[in-house]
Amino acid sequence: MNANPILLQKKYARVIERFSQRKHISLDAALSFFYHSEVYQLMRDGVSDMHCMSDEYLTDELEKEYNAVK
Repeated sequence: MNANPILLQKKYARVIERFSQRKHISLDAALSFFYHSEVYQLMRDGVSDMHCMSDEYLTDELEKEYNAVK
């Protein structure tokens, strides 16, 4: 399933902002991590309708991925 590109960009922005606040990192660092993450790839490709999940859920998943790498 493909999401509206504008709505998807807004969702990315919300998730990146939440992630940045949670991890106390700059928006630039959060943006860089997000665009290299598996979460982003799944959302972008519409796998398992990841883009339909809540911002909170997606931020949680991104944080799990971040913690596994760090």
